[in-house]
Amino acid sequence: MKEFVTRFAPSPTGRLHLGHAFSALTVYRAAQEANGRFLLRMEDIDQTRCKPEFENAIYEDLSWLGLDWETPVRRQSDHFDDYVSALEILRGKNLVYRCFKTRKDIADEIERAPHLTAQGPEGPAYFGAPLSTDEERALLDKGAPYAWRLSIAAAKGYLGGAYEDLFFTEETPEGERRVKADPSLFGDVVIARKDSGTSYHLASVHDDALQGVTHVIRGEDLYHAAHLHRLLQAIFDYAAPVYRHHRLLMDASGRRLAKRDKAATLTALRESGAEACDVMARLGFSDA
Repeated sequence: MKEFVTRFAPSPTGRLHLGHAFSALTVYRAAQEANGRFLLRMEDIDQTRCKPEFENAIYEDLSWLGLDWETPVRRQSDHFDDYVSALEILRGKNLVYRCFKTRKDIADEIERAPHLTAQGPEGPAYFGAPLSTDEERALLDKGAPYAWRLSIAAAKGYLGGAYEDLFFTEETPEGERRVKADPSLFGDVVIARKDSGTSYHLASVHDDALQGVTHVIRGEDLYHAAHLHRLLQAIFDYAAPVYRHHRLLMDASGRRLAKRDKAATLTALRESGAEACDVMARLGFSDA
């Protein structure tokens, strides 16, 4: 039987809150129940918002909850060269193009023909095309900023009939479910930027494959990402993991818990005198 490997992959942009604790415990318990491996990964590609003090706080909070993990922890900021190499593979296959349009340019374009633009998980599903060589060179010579976009049209051409056959496996309480993947939900998604060699999508898919992750367990807010990630896995010839998307915790007003909710952070709860077992019971986990 294939070894069960899963991961908890927070971004150290703030203190962990109850929603993070629920996700970490869900992933950790799944690994325990499967007699598998639990990995911790720091998804810190956003060098502006990610801070060492938040990373250290994550280790402290998870240890307080009783979790342990394999070391060393993979820190994505230590591996930008890996993601640049992955981007170069996409470039070599002519699957990405430089997009020099700003968010305002795209918004204006969409406003002129809103009926032609579907709403995707990350906003309007923008589809573009590469510029001519001369146009691109002129903008590059000016130092114009750009983003690398993954061309859905090019990906369809590259994969051929296999594109329409893409699917991912979703685990539910009722059993496994086969879901037809529709990567076009995102449009030509930004896969990297001029000043950042990667995106969440590229780095996450790369690292899951590198670390041998067999089960991706995360919040349901990332459910649609599986559609796009399945495309990237097919392009890179990576093994497809099984997905499990758990419910999200909400506050009293029905909003998803966020890092701005300081009162719900594990640090605040700990400082208020709460015990780890209290938090775990509140989240539906016993401390056994």
